[in-house]
Amino acid sequence: MLQLRCLAAALAALAFAAPALAAPRIVSLDSCADQYVLALAPRGEIAALSTRARDADSQERARAVGMPEQRANLEAVLASGATIAVRYWTADARLPEALRRRGVRVVQIDEADDFAGVRANVRKVAGALGQDAVGEALIARMDAQLAASHGAWAGARALYLTAGGFTTGPGTLVAAMMAGAGLAPLAVATGYAPVPLERLVLDPPAALVLGFFRDLAGGRQHWTIAGNGYLRGLVRQRAIASLPGRLLGCPAWFAAEGSLALAQARPQARAGAR
Repeated sequence: MLQLRCLAAALAALAFAAPALAAPRIVSLDSCADQYVLALAPRGEIAALSTRARDADSQERARAVGMPEQRANLEAVLASGATIAVRYWTADARLPEALRRRGVRVVQIDEADDFAGVRANVRKVAGALGQDAVGEALIARMDAQLAASHGAWAGARALYLTAGGFTTGPGTLVAAMMAGAGLAPLAVATGYAPVPLERLVLDPPAALVLGFFRDLAGGRQHWTIAGNGYLRGLVRQRAIASLPGRLLGCPAWFAAEGSLALAQARPQARAGAR
């Protein structure tokens, strides 16, 4: 009888512990969150990705093939049986709190304007998914790319220019990406702002770093660029690198790949460009 009672107690303990040992069901609510979930979570724990997981500007899109996708709304997330939702930005600002009220853990990817912020994001999401070692491996890869990029342009100044005619200066991850390769962004204002056409004509920069140009089929650049032969020529002559959208749209470890691309684009003949 004693043995039977012990066996029954053991079985009851296992039954009680089983829910706590169940694998999480993870959903991603937007394209940036897709990158984190695809890189960090075991495939069998991913309940759904966003509808943009396989777009051209998704860094981890190859991993998304064959994975379920869904819209970021309360009904879809609850129907997937999610226990964890990873989010960077969603159109419905009320969604995170609505999910929390229903027992879904929401992991927020924060804005990051430097690589320290990226490291913090990776560690936060990796820890929430129980994948600390995988997160540290991503950070190690990022740091190795930054080490390989360090100082390549020796402080040369360059203007960052998007296909929409915008630029950015200090206090952004793009600026940190450029600094990682030894470039100093020409823009002096923080954040993003349109580039005045007059500035490009009257005071053309010695070097341009292009952003998102590759992602526009047929050369659908900003009208000031597409409609101005001088500016098209300036872009052709002064661009030192063109960074794809997959490296620019999310504060993640692969921003260091952008630094490495910039460093590798530096020919010795232009080492002194300012």
